[in-house]
Amino acid sequence: MIPDEAVRGGYLYLEQPWLFSMTGLEQVRYFLDQEDFLRPPLYHLTGLSPSDAGPGSAAFTMPSSPWWGSAAAGVFLGGTYPFVADAALGMAVYTRLPAGRALATSELSMNFLRPATPASGPLTARASVIQTGRSQGLSEARVEDGSGQLLAHATSRLVVRDLPFEPPPVPERHPVTARNRYDTPDPFERPPEGQVTPQEVWDRTSGLEMMQRWLKGELSLPPVTHLTGWRPVEIEEGRVVWVMPASEWFATSWRTFYGGAVVVLADGALNSAFTTTLAPATCYGTLDLKVHFLRPVEPDGRDLVARARVIHRGRTVAVATCEIENADGKRVATAISSSMYLPGRRWSSAHATMDEPEASEL
Repeated sequence: MIPDEAVRGGYLYLEQPWLFSMTGLEQVRYFLDQEDFLRPPLYHLTGLSPSDAGPGSAAFTMPSSPWWGSAAAGVFLGGTYPFVADAALGMAVYTRLPAGRALATSELSMNFLRPATPASGPLTARASVIQTGRSQGLSEARVEDGSGQLLAHATSRLVVRDLPFEPPPVPERHPVTARNRYDTPDPFERPPEGQVTPQEVWDRTSGLEMMQRWLKGELSLPPVTHLTGWRPVEIEEGRVVWVMPASEWFATSWRTFYGGAVVVLADGALNSAFTTTLAPATCYGTLDLKVHFLRPVEPDGRDLVARARVIHRGRTVAVATCEIENADGKRVATAISSSMYLPGRRWSSAHATMDEPEASEL
């Protein structure tokens, strides 16, 4: 799996700590003005990169790499959307911060509208500030595909605080630390590993049996698990346990573990819990996801453990919760999500939204 490989990239803020002496907007514009600067491991893993910014706004774009494909017809895991959105939501608030201030995501909520696939084109999250205060900031974002079609809507609450150190002054000339260059393509640019489960298998197999076959190694895991390093360790009806290494591949330019990676793990575990309740020839669509971040994750390569369970199973809608712990057994995040069951529907990128607008609204 990709997290087993040697990490690529570096940490601009460790190389150039004087950046902290700039305002947030000045820092962001510095990134956008540089065609070639030291990129973090997160960029080399996924291609996620800032594409636009202004006072109170920001956008991040990520290639729709087939590595994000799930077992369901290659449709992207829902957690792909908050993975893109988390960076934009944070940067929008960051552009409002004075020098010497920092922030961390406290909560992220996502409402899902349409699925994405490798054919969707670049995924872009466009975020704007709702409010920024002394101790917290609120922002919202739209996640769109390459044609500008709305895929999801997100909101976030971020904690604002003082830096724990005094940054050095900005030099008269701004030296540029060039990004590392490699002889082989970055992970997101390579052909994906893993396999999508054929529709005919879903048509004759229950979700629980499918998950148990993954656990036993009888079915290949999908590409997104190879990208992130996920692996299932416990599967029963309505309850799952997955682990994912807190790999340095998910580190940002600050060498912090990216919050969007925590959300991806939570979403994957929640979706797996929903899957264990599926009858054959049934699919589902995620409606919403809410994640609370409780403490930072250290990118030390040790396993994060996600425990998810279904707490309500109705005829059409189910609700599940998830808790994520670090390798020391300390809880780092909690999440809750709801999904709608779609009996007789195929896992197909052809099905558009969970709730199409009326013709009069088009």
